[in-house]
Amino acid sequence: MLRAPRTLLLLGFLVFGLLGCSGHPPAPAAGNSTPAQGGAVASRPAQPPAPAAATPVRPQPVFPVMLGIDVLEADGFAALRGKRVGLLTHPAGVNRQGRSTIDILHKAPGVRLVSLFAPEHALSGQLRASVNFGDEIHGPTGLPVYSLHGANRKPTKEQLRNIDALVVDLQDIGVRSYTFSVTMRYAMDSCFLHGVEVIVLDRPNPLGGLKVDGPILDREWMSGVGAFQIPYVHGLTMGELARFAAATPGVLDVPEEVRARGKLTVVPMRGWRRSMRWPETGLRFVPTSPLVQDFAAVVGYAMVGLGCEYSGFRHGAGREHPFRAISFRGRTPVQIKADLERLNIPGLAYRLITVNDAQGRPVNSLYVEVVDWDAWRPTQLSFEMMRLACVYDPPNPFARLNQREARSFNIHVGSTAWWQALVRDGARVDLESFLVDWDRRARAYQDATRRHWLYMP
Repeated sequence: MLRAPRTLLLLGFLVFGLLGCSGHPPAPAAGNSTPAQGGAVASRPAQPPAPAAATPVRPQPVFPVMLGIDVLEADGFAALRGKRVGLLTHPAGVNRQGRSTIDILHKAPGVRLVSLFAPEHALSGQLRASVNFGDEIHGPTGLPVYSLHGANRKPTKEQLRNIDALVVDLQDIGVRSYTFSVTMRYAMDSCFLHGVEVIVLDRPNPLGGLKVDGPILDREWMSGVGAFQIPYVHGLTMGELARFAAATPGVLDVPEEVRARGKLTVVPMRGWRRSMRWPETGLRFVPTSPLVQDFAAVVGYAMVGLGCEYSGFRHGAGREHPFRAISFRGRTPVQIKADLERLNIPGLAYRLITVNDAQGRPVNSLYVEVVDWDAWRPTQLSFEMMRLACVYDPPNPFARLNQREARSFNIHVGSTAWWQALVRDGARVDLESFLVDWDRRARAYQDATRRHWLYMP
């Protein structure tokens, strides 16, 4: 996953009514807020506040979407009965009432949960990005927890020896470099190789299923932060990615005859549509990692994460707004705002904000808002930030990267052609031609993967 900047402390911030795949803004998520109405979609006027009731009534939760774990439970756990089960999950692996999938399966009748597997950030979800950790025992259940972000990234034969099926319940954010999709693919490699069924409990793509954007990962840059040759914003759910991997030769790292006999079961959601963004699901967003605490951070991760890779740009302001507030040492937020506004990037607006840092001192920064979802291309700002970085830090900060740094940049961005042009041309790089090519390839990818869709718009 993308690294946190070393110079700023970051925390989450909740946004509602911000983005959506259809032409209308999503319904607000309960309890969310934005600074100074940040993120309201311009095409729809704000609704007047409802009159105050004499006696406040707590609204009952509305769940238009049943998650895979909800469907599994509603079906009496039929897919798991009689099987010894391992579970790959994290704190966001909960049902629509917020109950942990670990607890549900541990107590489910006819289900024998025998082991747990943990992705990056550990089963607690508290470890920062890239930190390795070891195996442990899960206190509430006494089950072994096998780390898939430590000594091994793929489940070993020994770890799979006592299970018939590995259940995967991971909430992804729809962005290629977010490592939970990698963990799932690596688990599929091992399970198919050792004759273990994979059962994916599907979850929403928070960005919806219609946005695809950014460069497709070149095979040479496949790694632990990108294990699929897909656009940076890929538009699929975890279940759909699993179907794509199981059905497409060359995606999994196993012999073709192993892939052909591998067993994958996806328990799909009910009520989710591709046009839905997270706020429209009626579900509470459970933090998926320390810096992705809410939907606003999900949007920002897709939008500025790549632009903060070795460019000199930093995301976050004080302790707030990870991936939504941006800064550059030696440049004021007013200067950055003016430079970005001259670029006329579709769908975006910028607002100056002031927050307090860890010592309580005011910090000025620039908050990025999405004001037109349909016009917004999630990754364009990141590439404009790279080009602007060559102006702010001449002649070219990317040309100064060492081999390790260059590799880190490329495994996240994924395009050798872009890297070569950026290093060669700096601020004069022809970004526009790349955007046209990436858009063409993204549309072709979406057409090719449509047969793996489980949900319609």
